[in-house]
Amino acid sequence: MAASVTPVPDFQALAQPGVQRLRAYDPGHDLVALRRKFAAQVLVELGSNENSHGPSPRARDAVLACLEELHRYPDPLGADLKLALASYHGLDEAQILLGNGSHELLMMLAQVFAGPGLEVVASQFGFAVYALAAQAAGATLRLAPALPTDHAMPRGHDLAALAALIGPQTRLVYLANPNNPTGTWFSGAALASFLATVPASVLVVVDEAYLEFVTDPSLPSALLLLERFPNLIVARTFSKGYALAGLRVGFIAAHPGLVAVMERVRESFNVNLPALAAARAALYDQDHLDWVRDHNAEARVELARLLRERGLFVPESQTNFLLVDFGREAAPIEAALVQRGVVLRPMVGYGLPTCLRITVGNREENRRLLQVLDEVLA
Repeated sequence: MAASVTPVPDFQALAQPGVQRLRAYDPGHDLVALRRKFAAQVLVELGSNENSHGPSPRARDAVLACLEELHRYPDPLGADLKLALASYHGLDEAQILLGNGSHELLMMLAQVFAGPGLEVVASQFGFAVYALAAQAAGATLRLAPALPTDHAMPRGHDLAALAALIGPQTRLVYLANPNNPTGTWFSGAALASFLATVPASVLVVVDEAYLEFVTDPSLPSALLLLERFPNLIVARTFSKGYALAGLRVGFIAAHPGLVAVMERVRESFNVNLPALAAARAALYDQDHLDWVRDHNAEARVELARLLRERGLFVPESQTNFLLVDFGREAAPIEAALVQRGVVLRPMVGYGLPTCLRITVGNREENRRLLQVLDEVLA
C-alpha cells in the first residue's frame, strides 16, 4: 500500500498578514545574467550606485590577511569595528549597532518598534526599503507628498508635510539625507528644526547611506544631533563611499538604550569576518575617502552638464548618482540601453516612469554611457 502524501500547505495563507501583501525588494536587473551575456563585450553597470573608484587598498589587504581564518566565526560583538567607529565619529561604543548592510538594520527597526495598529511615516520617492519595512512589520505606512518639481529640491523631502503626518500611532519616521533615488538633500539646520517638533516617543531614522559623497557644507552628519535628540537614529553603510558593497556591512548610531533593545533581535555573527576587517581598515584610510569624494564630485558635475546639454532635466545631487527625467516614458530608452550593454536603474517602481537613475561612473563608463545614449535618443 502506497504511503499517503501530505498535502502542500497554503504557504501564502500561513504567512503573517503584512508578509502576505509584501513584494520582495527589487534590486533592478539580473546583473549576473547580463554579465554572462556581455562576457565578450563591455557591460557598463550604472544602475546600482556602486562606487566606481573601488575600495581602499588597505581594505583589500585586510580581506586577504583574514583568509586563513575563514573557518573561524567572526567576532559576534564586532568589538574592534565598534571601537574604531566610536573613535572616528566621537561616539560611545554602546551607541553603535552593526548590521549586514544598513538594509538589515532599517528592516529591524520596524520589526522592533512598529507593528499592527502603529504607523510609519516616510516621504514620497523615499528609499523603497522603508515601505517594505513597514509592511513586513504589519504597520500602516503614511507617505508625505514630496516637494514639487519646480522647487529648488524637486521631488525632495517636504519636512513640514512629514511633520504634519505624525500622529498618536506614529512610531517611526524614515528620512534619507541625501535621498535615494532623487539625490536631493536638506540642511543640518532644517533637520534640527524638524526634530524639535517630533514627540519623544516617535523615533526618527536618518539614513545617511550617501553622506560620504556630500560636498555641500550645509549638510553635516546627523550624528552631531544625537546628544540633543535621544529619539534620533542615524543609519550608515560601508557599501557606497567606502566601496564595500560586496561585503555588506553597515551600522546605526543611537541612544544606548535603543541599541540595547535592538541587540535582542540582532542575528548572531551578522557581520562576517572579511567585512569586519575591511570596514575597519577603510575607516582609517581618510586619504582614499577624500580622493573618492573629490573625483566623484567632479565627475557628477561634468556628467550632469553633458546630460543637460542633451535637453534632459537633471536636478542637482549630493550623491554618486543622478535622477534624470527624459520628459517621456523612459522604459523604451532603458530597454534599448540594456540591449547595448549599458545598465541604468528604471524608476517605474518609485512612481517616476519618465526617469532613470544613473550612477556616476568613471571616465570611461560615463563616456560609453553618453555614446550609447546618443544612439538610442537618435
